[in-house]
Amino acid sequence: TSGFDTIRYGGHTSCVCIEAEGHPPLVFDLGTGARALGRYLVQKDVEKVYVLLSHTHMDHLYALPYFAPVFQPNCRVHLGLPAESAEAARSRVGQYLNGVFHPLRLDDIGSRLAFHGVPAGEEFSVGGYQVATLRMVHPGGTLGYRVQLGGRSVCYLTDTGPLAKPDEGLMANKAPTAMELDLIALVQGVDIMVMDAMFDEDEYLDKQKWGHGFPEYTVAIAAAAKVSTVVFFHHSPDSTDDMLDALSQKWSAHQSPRVVVAKEGSVMDLEG
Repeated sequence: TSGFDTIRYGGHTSCVCIEAEGHPPLVFDLGTGARALGRYLVQKDVEKVYVLLSHTHMDHLYALPYFAPVFQPNCRVHLGLPAESAEAARSRVGQYLNGVFHPLRLDDIGSRLAFHGVPAGEEFSVGGYQVATLRMVHPGGTLGYRVQLGGRSVCYLTDTGPLAKPDEGLMANKAPTAMELDLIALVQGVDIMVMDAMFDEDEYLDKQKWGHGFPEYTVAIAAAAKVSTVVFFHHSPDSTDDMLDALSQKWSAHQSPRVVVAKEGSVMDLEG
């Protein structure tokens, strides 16, 4: 939550951008952080942007009508989200931009916004990026993504709880469940894995049906898949800068994987 207690880590909702020379930007989710990202992309005069939504809960879609590239006549935005078809994807977003929940209507945007249905468990290519998807665990459903380009790879896995019950799989220090094996295969060997770690373990056990994870489980998945760096993401609205500083300190010495606590505006360079 934005406020005086979240100045260092930020309080915007989910939005992550991948940039690669010679390729259009690839954006994950359009939470409130997408407004500032949109201004940045317009300043760079981009002509095409690909956006992949994990799901369409409002905290991940809210900034679509404030995402500046959508309104640039020289820019085309491709919006992919979990849906059976382009028509179904457009219909889902249209439930938000309908003149009731927001003054803008979807038809006001026109052809500058193209819709795409994104299936779970498949691979495809967008803008030169190779993308793989996996259904995760969250009320209403959500997708996790793996992106590869030029020998580098990133996974984006937000709004998901553990893929096992507390007495099963990695949750219980046992062999992975079938769903965990699918996740481990998706993230195997990636350079960066951005994953939901909203709760601490006790809070997760009290709120198992909320569809969010906790740090120890995120690290267990990353270790099993030999991930280089894991980023704790989707902080609790109740988390303060001091609480996140403490979390960062707790995991600062951890290796295999290295652990980073997500911070608004931070940049991770895979070429450096």
